[in-house]
Amino acid sequence: MASPSLKEKLRTLPTKSGVYIMRDTFGQVIYIGKALNLKKRVAQYFHSKKSSYNAKIASLKESICDIDFIETKSETQALILESKLIKEWKPRYNSDLKDNKNFLLLRVELFRDLPTFTLCRTRKDDNSLYFGPYVSSQKIRQLLNLLKKKFGIISSDAHPKKSDASYHLYDDARADIYSLSNIVTQKEYLERVENAINFLKGESVNLIEKLNIEMQKESEALNFEKAAKLRDNILAIKHSLAMNKKSETLSSPARPSKERAFLGMKEIQKALNLSEKAVTMECFDISHISGSFCVASMVHFKNGLPLKSKYRHFKIKSFIGNDDFKAMNEVVFRRYSKIKDFPDLLLIDGGAGQVSSTLKAFEQINRYPKKIIGLAKREETIVLSEDFSEIKLPKNNEGLKLLQRLRDEAHRFANSFNAQLRSKKIKESILDDFSGLGEKTKTKLLNHFGSINDLKKASIEELSKVDGISKTKALSLFDFLQKLS
Repeated sequence: MASPSLKEKLRTLPTKSGVYIMRDTFGQVIYIGKALNLKKRVAQYFHSKKSSYNAKIASLKESICDIDFIETKSETQALILESKLIKEWKPRYNSDLKDNKNFLLLRVELFRDLPTFTLCRTRKDDNSLYFGPYVSSQKIRQLLNLLKKKFGIISSDAHPKKSDASYHLYDDARADIYSLSNIVTQKEYLERVENAINFLKGESVNLIEKLNIEMQKESEALNFEKAAKLRDNILAIKHSLAMNKKSETLSSPARPSKERAFLGMKEIQKALNLSEKAVTMECFDISHISGSFCVASMVHFKNGLPLKSKYRHFKIKSFIGNDDFKAMNEVVFRRYSKIKDFPDLLLIDGGAGQVSSTLKAFEQINRYPKKIIGLAKREETIVLSEDFSEIKLPKNNEGLKLLQRLRDEAHRFANSFNAQLRSKKIKESILDDFSGLGEKTKTKLLNHFGSINDLKKASIEELSKVDGISKTKALSLFDFLQKLS
């Protein structure tokens, strides 16, 4: 029987999802659990018949003197929080989760010549990209299988290099089953990796729509087994996106400490033979989609940490296309021809070509920063501007890690700006002149067909397959688009 004070506590429990924390008479945490309905779940400990208890539950019940709770937005969040708290407090009655078993993460091992996609339970500082955690191991395994089939990525590194510098990915039935080529160059494979990563980061609406169309076709053809597999793939994708959104703070790398940043600055000073530490550092990155929406970003670090008030965006103005060298030359000139104080270290995302374009910009300005280097991403090689010689630091070197954080932040900032421009362009598209289309439907049309040109080529039947486009509206839209051709 619960004490009067404990009964009162039970009455105040909410009916929402969350984590409950049980304490003994000394205030020690003795058990932590999760619940979809806190009030209902905790009440079960006290309303069940005594004969239904096992020895462990009976002992636990006798020891409970107080109960705390933490509300969550979902049962999934409760599960993640429960695991985290059990690892932190290690209550004596929690035997299931005290073994430090973590939820699954999807790891992209970027340090390999052919980056692999694997599952793991712990995050390491190994220059890998991590997605998750994922509560459902079944869903994440389904997602990994889908990535292999759709993007042609691999999950192991035992793939021999051929004499012509290409790689042979599979030597079994997958070579015939998978639709993508089994023989690839490193460049071709890295493009697959980039597409898979972009998908994992959330650019998957178009793929979900295509899978929905495929599922509908298979269902109409009475191929229910294939339709069910497609449905499972769609659910796996949606689960992945939902989990990444809910656990964004869990899956983001922690902000480095001041001590770690200081050590990184010292290692950079040593590696580059600088007379003093580079207190201010800036980095540029170019972003475009096949030459469209070409933009650049510049990020600024001070004492090894981001200083976002000095970040800058640039739209490329001097040309249209996808020439990264010209774009780098333009934005470097625009940035440093207008300011007096140059950074102690300028980092360029790229190799000798990007560094050379940067130097030409400073030749026009006729002033130079103290140090200019490039960071070539494939091998994480530092390129010196003086003679284009290269330096390779160990993967665990804090100086290299600081340069990578600077480069990756510039990349993130550039992609973010690129996405903003694409979104704005959608709103300003010719579809604005066709009445009866909301912003969401216009976005679905452009995501489905990829471009206005492809949209113009679509038949009435193809238009009507897009969610929100009826047969009548598809006919009107078809006529409207034909007049524009």
